[in-house]
Amino acid sequence: MEPSEVPDFDDLPKVEGMPQGCAWGLFDKNGKKDLLGTINFLTPAVRKAAYAEARDGISISLNWPLDAMPMPLPGRKACTHTQFPLKEAGISGGEGWDDELHFNTQMSSQWDSLVHWQDQKSGLAYNGIKVTKEGLSAAKTASNEMPTLDHWHAIGGMVARGVLIDFKEWKESQLRAEGKTGADASFHPFDGHRITVNEVEAVAKAQGVEFKPGDVLVIRTGMTEVMGAPTPEDFAKMGSMTISGLHGVVESAKWLWNKRFAAAAGDSWAFEALMPVQEDGSPAGLNDLCLHPWMLSMFGMPIGELWDLRALSEHCKKTGRYSFLLTSMPLNVPGLVGSPPNATAVF
Repeated sequence: MEPSEVPDFDDLPKVEGMPQGCAWGLFDKNGKKDLLGTINFLTPAVRKAAYAEARDGISISLNWPLDAMPMPLPGRKACTHTQFPLKEAGISGGEGWDDELHFNTQMSSQWDSLVHWQDQKSGLAYNGIKVTKEGLSAAKTASNEMPTLDHWHAIGGMVARGVLIDFKEWKESQLRAEGKTGADASFHPFDGHRITVNEVEAVAKAQGVEFKPGDVLVIRTGMTEVMGAPTPEDFAKMGSMTISGLHGVVESAKWLWNKRFAAAAGDSWAFEALMPVQEDGSPAGLNDLCLHPWMLSMFGMPIGELWDLRALSEHCKKTGRYSFLLTSMPLNVPGLVGSPPNATAVF
């Protein structure tokens, strides 16, 4: 199914018990539940068109170091890396080394799979699937009925056209145009700015880039840059949990679907702005996230977080090109809930 053949949000077939805009069943084939979601938008035609972006022989890593998180997070272990001689491990008498990595997939650049956050009212993940520990424990991906990241390997991973929306650069240019200087002309990712879809469209227009069906949206706020070398003032702002990102309202979700994005990613903690707010604008808690249930559960749209976008931003600004070939291959582990993206932008 080509992205252009998919109904808009308001025209999606009604799913019993779910709000309008739920895409469950849309990609099912031959009575079998789909496990990929909007990655299905990456058809051969879409991938082939994306190859045209790779013409300069330049590649840029979008992966933040696994151990870059400057502070512990509750319930999530920091990365540990141990190197040891083969002799010491009793593997060989020759000269050589092995190493081991232990890390939580949410502590650095990542993809959230479609089971990471459910629709909180129904408790169901993408395509109406009830996530269980037993289901996630399948020994092989072939027998894994959960919509996790290991299924990407069956289609060769992500090969797509990526589009950078350099919100930080655009916002600071707007502030300078207003006559602001110094700190007043700086956009801080921990000030909790709620990026509207109108602002995203304005950035795209200023950059001279147009969205195409099957694109991967990538939004830069500068967060991983701040977290890579935080000042005491930055730590104080982090503690407030006011994090800039896409405005968490249904309007944003509807826009994401209607643009036919295959996925969306950014350098912020949650892609959407934190903390959440209720529909009336009053404060809400983390259980009230709006875009996570819409994207992951209702649409099947993967979310990328904590990507390193500094070098990408610099190259795009220098060349005036904000679209690129994006490749990404998660780890190949059955039942994979989250994964380093192993993402590369190619120009």
